[in-house]
Amino acid sequence: MTRRTDTPPTWDERAQLTAFLDYARDTARAKCEGVSAEDARKAPLPNSPLMTLCGLISHLRWVEHYWFHVMFLGEEDDGPLAEATEEDPDPEMRTAVDVPLPQLLAEYEEQSARYRRLVAGHGLDTPAERPIGDGRHVDLRWVILHLIEETSRHNGHLDVVRELVDGQTGV
Repeated sequence: MTRRTDTPPTWDERAQLTAFLDYARDTARAKCEGVSAEDARKAPLPNSPLMTLCGLISHLRWVEHYWFHVMFLGEEDDGPLAEATEEDPDPEMRTAVDVPLPQLLAEYEEQSARYRRLVAGHGLDTPAERPIGDGRHVDLRWVILHLIEETSRHNGHLDVVRELVDGQTGV
């Protein structure tokens, strides 16, 4: 079982922010524990055909990639979000059903470890290399807060999908 804690080892701002991001990540992984390969690919919401456990974990992984790798570091977007179009706005969710959930979870955890090191090596006030849509450069603090919000919001989706595919609740 995935161990989770939202209590940081120290009470400084960085420790609190990273503890909550890790807690949200750990919650996403916990919501996928014990699910069958078949159920991980099911899309039980009729108007959301890409809303699968696999799709949501893939989305979380690639959203972090986008915000840390592309926006904060200013690197080229070599992930599936770069391929999004109006006709295919969520390629990371569409293609995820072809990847086993354990692999998606392992890739998400491996990437999370890299981004933990990135966060540890930069000040929270460090501005992102790329501007957001309105031209402003958010700082690392904002990126972390945004990812806490994004991951927590999708944990609600993981709750609903998991309950509908196999009845599991309360994780």
